[in-house]
Amino acid sequence: MFAKIYGTEIKPDYNNPDDFHRYPSDIMAEYNQSLEEGLDIEKHEAFFQEVAAMENGEEKTCLSDRVFELVINADMREDYKFQEPNTLCEIKAARKQVNVTGEIPQDETLREKLLGAWTGRAVGCLLGKPVEGMRSDELIPFLKETGNYPMHRYIISEDVTAKVCSHYKFNLENKAYADTVTAMPVDDDTNYVVLSQKMIEKSGKEFESRNVALSWLENQSVYSYFTAERIAYINFINSIEPPASAMYKNVCREWIGAQIRGDYFGYICPGDPERAAELAFKDACISHVKNGIYGEMFVSAMLACAAVTDDIEAIIYGGLGQIPEKSRLYESVEKIISGYRRGDSLEDCRKYIHSQYDEHTDHGWCHVISNAMVVTAALLYGEGDFGKSICIAVETAFDTDCNGATVGSVLGMRGGIGCIDEFWRKPVNGKIQTSIFGVETVDIAQAVEKTLEHIKA
Repeated sequence: MFAKIYGTEIKPDYNNPDDFHRYPSDIMAEYNQSLEEGLDIEKHEAFFQEVAAMENGEEKTCLSDRVFELVINADMREDYKFQEPNTLCEIKAARKQVNVTGEIPQDETLREKLLGAWTGRAVGCLLGKPVEGMRSDELIPFLKETGNYPMHRYIISEDVTAKVCSHYKFNLENKAYADTVTAMPVDDDTNYVVLSQKMIEKSGKEFESRNVALSWLENQSVYSYFTAERIAYINFINSIEPPASAMYKNVCREWIGAQIRGDYFGYICPGDPERAAELAFKDACISHVKNGIYGEMFVSAMLACAAVTDDIEAIIYGGLGQIPEKSRLYESVEKIISGYRRGDSLEDCRKYIHSQYDEHTDHGWCHVISNAMVVTAALLYGEGDFGKSICIAVETAFDTDCNGATVGSVLGMRGGIGCIDEFWRKPVNGKIQTSIFGVETVDIAQAVEKTLEHIKA
């Protein structure tokens, strides 16, 4: 029961569709997440379904607390084959490390690589941003209808005529099209790189997870965060500290959110994937668990490797070398590599990814593993070509702007700014707009100079 103040009953709006009440509204996502983690909860499926089917309200919210209790007290299934620890020391013990050799570039070359990484992230994000959330059964027909399949250019405003828009359920109007922007528009995928730089500037490389949480609270509104990040943010406000902030009623705990946050830690650790992954872990564990953590460590380590080698498979394995060998993420990425090596076509690879995760569910579309597979496929089948690779990342669907950004960042680091054609660079105009308090627009060249300072610190 809720109290009455001046005759008015005070209670939450249970029909708010936002992440503020995500747990009660995503009970079946919790069920699927828990099954994937190996928890012995199948015997409770009917209860999960009954709670999920209830109307939003106080009773459903109370019963969702019971669901959470079942999850946190569940045993692991005896037949579960994966080993997926949450602590850094246990993760390190479960790795199959790979040595990535190569000299750290001199300042000017490193500057070019960092400029490529920062720019590549913005470019890849902009490419996928207009169609973020569009599923492949509409995305591919749209690209074909607009003469952009296989994808080879930005989506522009001329593509989205009233006639074209009428063919799709996805809302294509009023998006950030490359011919209508003067910088990389505000996006969480680019906000996090800037935010991490700001946090390192304040707390240094020896930061703790709490420093990341405080940085989030101090520098952005809750509305700048989504899914697992917003849940963690709310947990911080309620004095639930990391790493519990990642675990408390967080159905998005293995989604893509941390994987898009790891770039800066790779940027400041060129040639040192282990150190990059350690920093990424401290960031990831405030909002994610298990494979959600591994995704950020994987990307950060790949970027550290991309600074010192051009070998794409070595870059990918350098990333995998920092996460548990017997994890779902490791196995899934390695299956993409194996298919590529045996000659599977790109289309075969895409069909395989879509067979493993259902893009029409939030859980499948936004999961870290589905999207890590897309990133891996784009890196391999793109064969080092920047434009081709980011286009593969986007046209494969799932989280288009996130995957375009990550692939662009890795290849930008690998090849430097010279690997990014002026055609791709022009709309971004060397600038990133943010929602970070007091920052607004970032000059990429200046951000690179600050990155060089952090490398040497």
